[in-house]
Formats: sequence, C-alpha cells, structure tokens
Amino acid sequence: MDPVSDPTKLKAEATYNAAADHFDDGPLAFWNRYGRRTVERLALAPGSSVLDVGCGSGASAIPAAINVGPQGRVIGIDLAERLLAIARSKSVAENLQNVAFHRADMTALSYEDASFDAVISVFSIFFVTDMIAEVRELWRVLRPGGKLAITTWGPRMFEPGSQAFWLAVKEFRPDLVPDVNPWERITRPDAMRSLLTESGIEGAEITPEDGRQPLQSAEDWWTIVLGSGYRWTLDQLSDREKAHVRAANLKRLRESGTMSVETNVIYAVAQKM
Repeated sequence: MDPVSDPTKLKAEATYNAAADHFDDGPLAFWNRYGRRTVERLALAPGSSVLDVGCGSGASAIPAAINVGPQGRVIGIDLAERLLAIARSKSVAENLQNVAFHRADMTALSYEDASFDAVISVFSIFFVTDMIAEVRELWRVLRPGGKLAITTWGPRMFEPGSQAFWLAVKEFRPDLVPDVNPWERITRPDAMRSLLTESGIEGAEITPEDGRQPLQSAEDWWTIVLGSGYRWTLDQLSDREKAHVRAANLKRLRESGTMSVETNVIYAVAQKM
C-alpha cells in the first residue's frame, strides 16, 4: 500500500499499534464478543468470501474463517501492523489456511467491484472522516446477494469509566480533551440508518444491544484504557501526568463502587440486491 499521510489515519495507526500490548487482555473481552456476534448475524455459507476492514487482532475475521470453512476465504485489513501480527498468530493457532491479514487502508480498497460475499466493519467505520464515502466503497466490493455488516458503539460507551478518564485528563491536560470522540458521531440507530440511507442503502436490519463489561477491580478499567482508543491520549502525557491521571481516574471509580462499564453496541446488516 502507499505510505499513509493523512493525520487521522496516522493517529489511528499509532493508537492501535500502541494498544496492541493490552488489546486482548481479559478486561477487553468485548472485542471478541462483538466480533463473534457480528459474524453470527451474517449466517455465512460455507465457501463464502469475506472482507473484514479494520480487523484488529481478528475478533471477527477468525470466526468468519471458521464459519466459511476451508473452501471459503477471509481477508482482514488494518493499518496497525502489531494487531495484524496478533491476528496471524491466532490463525496459526487455529490451523486456519483460509484467512490472510494485510496492512491496508480501508478507504482505498484495491479490490474489483463485487469481489466478496460479505463485508464486515466492526468498530472501524467511525474512524473514517467521510463515512458515507466509506460505506459506498464497502458496498462496491460486495456481490449482489451479499451482506454488509457494520457494528459500532452505542450510547454511553464505557461509562462511567470514560467520563472518569476525561475528567482526570482535564485536571492535568485540558488541551487533550476532545470536543467529540470519533465514535460519538454514530451512537444511535437512527444515525446508523441515516448513514446507510445517505450511502444509497435501504432496508438494513439495525439492532441496538445493551452490554456491560465486568470489572474485577478499578485496575481492570485502566487495562481497557491501555488497550483501546484512549491510548493515544495517554501516550501524549508525560510519565508524571500519566501517574496523576491514572490515580485520579481510578480514585473516582473506587469511590463510586464501579464494577462494570457499559458496552452498548449497534449492529447493522444490509443485503445487496
């Protein structure tokens, strides 16, 4: 692929390469949970070809490869090479010969029209500046009769941990607190439907699902911070600032008795006629 120069893409690449060291830790079990559930909604037939964009460490690509069987094929793409390396290791451990992982930009797919029976985007569509153009690109490479599955975060993502994190950051580095996080652009079913409609897709099945990630302790929340999109903000802090933010963040969670965070999601599945 051509070198990445877009600042938004570079930020996402750096964030998730850094987060790779905790991405699959126990407190982040939601990655695998929602990747698997997304694949289940597709009801993939044996022998199908699947493209997974923003595949991360294989949370949806691996179960897709298992479902389509040895006659099928799955391609997972992501910008974060460290996550791709983890995905490759998982595929080897599962003895899967029908899945490949490549570093590639999902906004500039090199595939011909109608190349895949299914296209998957789990927690990746909101990182793209022009989501309508991206959905149209994913739709382009989908065959007639094929299905597009997009999963995104619902409202109150990771609350109350998220609010506690940003309040702690604001105490020490208010300049790092964003007005809007990327995933907040599309956290309601009506926003998802509008995105698909504006992309030229009608009749999608859109399903919100409430979820929670249990925490054994406040420390589990900090593991989520290290293995998720919060990592970029954390890595802008000095060691002293990190220590202060961590202490302030965890203090709030302990004082409130927080033992879980919300992991609400929205599934959208559309079939191309």
